[in-house]
Amino acid sequence: MSAHCQLTGSKPGFGNNISRSHRRTSRRFDPNVQRKRYWLPGEGRYVRLTLSARAIRTIDSIGVEAAVARIRARGGKV
Repeated sequence: MSAHCQLTGSKPGFGNNISRSHRRTSRRFDPNVQRKRYWLPGEGRYVRLTLSARAIRTIDSIGVEAAVARIRARGGKV
């Protein structure tokens, strides 16, 4: 699963691990991405979305219909 949120668009960030001796090696900061299934009453079907934990809380507040509308407005496929 790619670490990419369909609603917020959050993607991995990149940086460095810094050891005790201060040597730097590459690392990746992945968002907390989950796959979640929601019932979409307007279309009478379930949709499976790849969402960050923050986006799940956003859907709890704005509703799944509005969230799917935002994803489609960004050009995402649902």
